Amino acid sequence: MSDQRQSRKLLGWLLVPLLMIVAAGAWFAIDPAFRLGRPALDVSASMPRDEFERRVRDYILNNPEVIMEAAQRFEQRQRAAEEGEAGTVLKARADEIFRDGDSPVGGNPDGDVTLVEFFDYNCPYCRQMTPVMTKAEEDNPQLRVVYKEFPILGPNSTFAAKAALAAHKQGKYVAFHRGLYQVRGAVDPSKTIEVAATVGLDVERLKADMAHPTIQAAIDKNIALAQALRINGTPGFVVGKQIFRGAMDLETLQTLIRDARAAQ
Repeated sequence: MSDQRQSRKLLGWLLVPLLMIVAAGAWFAIDPAFRLGRPALDVSASMPRDEFERRVRDYILNNPEVIMEAAQRFEQRQRAAEEGEAGTVLKARADEIFRDGDSPVGGNPDGDVTLVEFFDYNCPYCRQMTPVMTKAEEDNPQLRVVYKEFPILGPNSTFAAKAALAAHKQGKYVAFHRGLYQVRGAVDPSKTIEVAATVGLDVERLKADMAHPTIQAAIDKNIALAQALRINGTPGFVVGKQIFRGAMDLETLQTLIRDARAAQ
């Protein structure tokens, strides 16, 4: 799910509290004492409750735009606060983000710019990013790519993520990773194992490695890290000091890479 849709869902849940805020603002706007700079009277003492509610209702009906304005301002402040927190996490946990030994690396392992991707093999937006990522690597020989398995779309995704990390133990992570994105339909266990055999993995060893506790621990670590970075959907990217949530076109990705390189 994209962050944009999650934001709209969040606003739906926040509508009632926002209306209460608007109502409070409406009271101050219609209170003569407030407009004259004098201390406002207690609402319950100054007018009957039904009269207060009527006046607030009339104000909102006559000025419906204040509801959206309040919602937009709330969302802006919320996003700014979250971005600030995510930026702090990015600085404090840079080694875990960019240089974690449990995370497979593609592109140029010695590249001067690192692009980190959080993804789910059953995410259609992640699938759309596959050719974009491939092209970005071709155009940037100095691009280092860190893969963060982030299975959030159910058991099939978790199975595929475990298989991918197990494939890393056999030195075939990137081939397996790309193979999974060629699968038609849902990436389920049978298709995952089929891809493993196709790219030349030892399937029995793969299954045994998938059951090792370190595989699940690596996934759990990625999920916790994504949450700390406020990456709540897939795909999510970190490059330089920037966090980008959602799919993007090649031009946007190239810009992020150039900006990260220029900032070094």
